[in-house]
Amino acid sequence: MGVIGKMGFAGYFLIVWDLRRFATEAGIRVGPGRGSAAGSLVGYLLGITSIDPLRYDLIFERFLNPARKEMPDIDLDFAGDDRQEVMNYIRDKYGQDKVAQIITFGKMKARAVLRDVGRALGVPLAEVDALAKKVPQVLDITLRDAIRMEPEIQKDVDSDPQKKELWEISLKLEGLNRHASKHACGIVISDRILDELVPVYVMDSDEITQFDMNILTKLGMLKIDVLGLEMLSVLSR
Repeated sequence: MGVIGKMGFAGYFLIVWDLRRFATEAGIRVGPGRGSAAGSLVGYLLGITSIDPLRYDLIFERFLNPARKEMPDIDLDFAGDDRQEVMNYIRDKYGQDKVAQIITFGKMKARAVLRDVGRALGVPLAEVDALAKKVPQVLDITLRDAIRMEPEIQKDVDSDPQKKELWEISLKLEGLNRHASKHACGIVISDRILDELVPVYVMDSDEITQFDMNILTKLGMLKIDVLGLEMLSVLSR
């Protein structure tokens, strides 16, 4: 409790506790807790998590450490069918103009950027697809990694000036943001009207921050993950 108080996070715990309390009283099934938050005895005693960290010898410092100046992260799992009810409660309690979901950006990754650039250059779809399929299916692989791992790519690119242009442009665009969407579970709550602090816009009738999660964290914004899990809905039935 001393660490939580010293770091100024008592209010954060009470906000998360209130969401858990609301869901329980509304008959919404809530998960037992996940990640490093399960190492907090205060979280367990408040009923935020259902796992006794003393019994399982969990480490509090993995969750909150004075040497690490960042907000704690407590993920709350709710039955997927009832997640919207929890979101409505948050907006009603704190104000529609003080709550928003968080933007996330899809990146132009190796195979996707080849297909996008190929489409823009008018390269025949079959040729672009054949080149893209030569990129090894490795998590987060880059085009530079791919051409080192698969010699056939270099041969293909060198054999056709149009493909060479396609490859060179793709190298420059790879990693840039391709599109915007809503974070699956992240929301921000503020004590001030949000558009006085960060840019916001509307997507599918929901207000979304135009700053992503990393920037919001650096700004010290209060971020909470409200997840909807289908398995909890199944258990509720």
